[in-house]
Parts: sequence; structure tokens; C-alpha cells
Amino acid sequence: MANQRIYIDTSVIGGYFDDEFSSDTIKLFNRIQNGDFQVYISEISKLELLPAPKHVQELINHIPPKNLNVLEFTEEAKLLAEFYMSEKILGAASMDDAYHIAIATVNRVDVLLSWNFKHIVNWDKIRLFNSINLKNGYPTIEIRSPKELLKYED
Repeated sequence: MANQRIYIDTSVIGGYFDDEFSSDTIKLFNRIQNGDFQVYISEISKLELLPAPKHVQELINHIPPKNLNVLEFTEEAKLLAEFYMSEKILGAASMDDAYHIAIATVNRVDVLLSWNFKHIVNWDKIRLFNSINLKNGYPTIEIRSPKELLKYED
């Protein structure tokens, strides 16, 4: 199942150490370490992690190198993110959120995971992102919380 391609935004990395999200994020990272997913982050993720504490930055090192992919922030992704912004899906302060979604979209990952319920994992916004994607010739993108990729054993 290592062929499922997941993009994790910075909130998922930080969520590992957050009281509210750590339990589910740790379970997700256990699946990642078992090789269940091809994990994608971006150059934007790396920039967002720079001011984070060292232990948060180093969590990326716990992803098996053969399963970790860093996506470039291309002009194509920048243009798509600008479409999201011009349609006022997100405010100017949320530009990096638009970048994450656009990078994941243009690289056709299977699902983008985030703990950001205000700007990303939000039903109304997901519909708008996907509307813009379709208008611009891209497929829709699944946007979920990490909780939705956990295995629940009987």
C-alpha cells in the first residue's frame, strides 16, 4: 500500500507534539514508518519549519527516506495558489495554506492531510479549492485530517 501518496502540511508535523492532536498524529506516523504511504512535503513546509523548535524540525527525519519526497514550489503551483487567493477562498495571511494546496494539487497527490480546520480541512473551502482546480484543468484533491487515515482495528 506504499503507493498511496499523502501530502502532510506543517500542522501535521507540529501536531505530533500538540496535546490536542498528538495521539492521532503519532498513530499516523506509525503507519508512515511502516511504509504505508509515500509522504510528500514541500519547500514551503521546510521554510515554515525553520522557526520551529529543533525536535519539531527533526520529526521529518523519522520518515523513511525512501518514502519521503520534497516537492518544489513551481511557477505552476504559484499561479494556482494565486487563483485561490483571487477568488477570496483565503485571506492574505493564509498564502502559505494556498501554496500547500496548490503544490499538492499540481503534483496530483492522493490526499492532503492537515490539522488546519479553519483554512484547509473545511468543507466549504474544499469545495471552492476543487472548483478552482477543475476550472484550471486539475483534478479535485482529497483534503482530510490525519484522523481519517488511521486504521481502526476491531
